[in-house]
Amino acid sequence: MKMSMEKSKRKILVTGGAGYIGSHTIIELLEKWDGEVVSIDHFANSDPATFDRIERIIGKRVRNHAVDLCDRAALDEVLAKERGVHGVIHFAAFKSVPESMADPNKYYHNNIASLLNILEGCVAHGIGSFIFSSSCSVYGNIADLPVSESTPLGPAESPYGYTKQIGERIVQDFTRVNPLLRSIALRYFNPVGAHASGTIGEAPINPPSSLVPVITRTASGKIPLLTVHGNDYDTVDGSCIRDYVHVSDIASAHVLAMEYCARMSATERYSVFNLGTGNGVSVLETIAAFEKISGLKLNYTVGPRRDGDVAAIYSDTTRSERELGWVAERDLEEMMRSAWAWEQHIAQ
Repeated sequence: MKMSMEKSKRKILVTGGAGYIGSHTIIELLEKWDGEVVSIDHFANSDPATFDRIERIIGKRVRNHAVDLCDRAALDEVLAKERGVHGVIHFAAFKSVPESMADPNKYYHNNIASLLNILEGCVAHGIGSFIFSSSCSVYGNIADLPVSESTPLGPAESPYGYTKQIGERIVQDFTRVNPLLRSIALRYFNPVGAHASGTIGEAPINPPSSLVPVITRTASGKIPLLTVHGNDYDTVDGSCIRDYVHVSDIASAHVLAMEYCARMSATERYSVFNLGTGNGVSVLETIAAFEKISGLKLNYTVGPRRDGDVAAIYSDTTRSERELGWVAERDLEEMMRSAWAWEQHIAQ
């Protein structure tokens, strides 16, 4: 992707830096942002070895602080040590829809408390740019597709989705009352795939609930049977429809968003952007795409619908293209190919 921004020697703090999107964004920052990148991640659902993998890819070691963002005092110590932070990219949050349905308190406590603490820390330490990791789950179960940033938000279908709705409002309100703060919420659709090196990808400590890592783990034999959650939706083949977007494309948008923050005026200090491809793909079509690139036949069955799932969601990315200069470049086959390369790498 062509980057129009000039390099800047400004320090960026990434929360959740060992996570899936966080680690890929750190790689993009190290390649395109001529400034220091530091991380906060206490490895609740990520692997400390991720930083070793980043170093092997980029040749630079990222300093990480193993601090729980729900601990405000510990966070303040980090921000006091890391003087001169220009901007924060906030990924750190729990993100499983099924888990949030089973344990909503975990999601409300962690995702909201950590966000409040990092925003308060930004204001206290004079950090002027803030990127919030949001989600298409904020739209709820919307019938009028594709969704744009101006689409009215429906009721959230899960506690996870509700924490993202609440989170966006918190960021917006913090920005409104703190004149030095510039903030952006990036609404991811369904990030999938892995880095082109095949040496870094989605590696949750807990069992995955997202479709593509379940597909690759089924193909590698780690999961004996893949369950398609419902085939009675009003869609092309009865399975859920999602807008899958390569994680490296998502990562590149954060570099552009950080630069966009620097261009925001005093009257436009908060903005929202969709990050997707604009293409709706069903669960069964995704399975077929994986079978095509791998030459394997997946062992799957059809089960009942899963609580918290929406029937269909895909994006209108006109605004991201026009204002951020961002376009998703990688197609579904490349997403599947890179995800499978990563799965084979970790199986070695």
